[in-house]
Amino acid sequence: MSTKTQLSVGRRKLQVSNLDKIFYPATGTTKGDVIDYYRKVAPVLLPHLKNRFVTLKRYPNGVDGKFFYEKECPSHRPEWVKTAAMVRKKDRKAVNYCLLNDQASLVWSANLANLELHTSLARAGDFYRPTAMVFDLDPGPPAGILECARVAMLLESILEEAGLESFPKTSGSKGLQLFVPLNTAVTYDDTKPFAHELALHLEAQHPDLVISKQGRAEREGRVLVDWSQNDDHKTTASVYTLRAKERPTASTPVTWQELKKAVRAQRPDLLVFEAAEVLSRIERHGDLFEPVRKLKQKLPPDLLGRC
Repeated sequence: MSTKTQLSVGRRKLQVSNLDKIFYPATGTTKGDVIDYYRKVAPVLLPHLKNRFVTLKRYPNGVDGKFFYEKECPSHRPEWVKTAAMVRKKDRKAVNYCLLNDQASLVWSANLANLELHTSLARAGDFYRPTAMVFDLDPGPPAGILECARVAMLLESILEEAGLESFPKTSGSKGLQLFVPLNTAVTYDDTKPFAHELALHLEAQHPDLVISKQGRAEREGRVLVDWSQNDDHKTTASVYTLRAKERPTASTPVTWQELKKAVRAQRPDLLVFEAAEVLSRIERHGDLFEPVRKLKQKLPPDLLGRC
């Protein structure tokens, strides 16, 4: 039987249910704990979600159960949960995505057993104009997050020579993601070829470490530099989102110093953060990903010619 509780979230009152249901059996983390995490992380998370299309990834029976993606915002949503339409290229059908612009909407989403938040690189109303370029670094076993960190540092060096700052975060799963804030007039027709060129360059320079193609077999022992995420129909795990792994890990901004320290010490555990630790880091450091929202940068016309 579903047990319901009323929560006050800002000016809203929400009915939430089954707060004692175990979502992460390995740690005993409950649905109530998930909702509590999203309530607490909201001040730093919401600015990154603002007016972005959100794809929900729902786990009604926790991480060991079945899940499903939900692009169309549920019709039973409260009237104050805003939506925005994106027209699909393949069939010109409009999909109304959820916009999680406030704490109450975020809690409502968590109450739907939505553990993960996957967002677009562009904002609603201007969805062909990304605000950042991203490199999704995905290791092929036995490579892991330390190999991803090595690749991130190689990327950072090239980008820095091209006059671009970049900011790493853990995916919360097995890899890393590197964001290059732009926040200027740019389209995916600019960012996707740029990212592809850089991935190919790294693959040529470090063939034992880097691969730019998607094939699973070729990826073994190497890190995929996934440049294809720079596309209007792709989404990326949001900063601070929980991930549906064995433990409640979250996608966490890290400093370059932390990456280098982990590689030097050969300690992958230094780049794994669970929900409670993420909140503690925010108390100590604030939002390390804030520059991704605010820093304005322009892509150079000739990347490799400047390196």
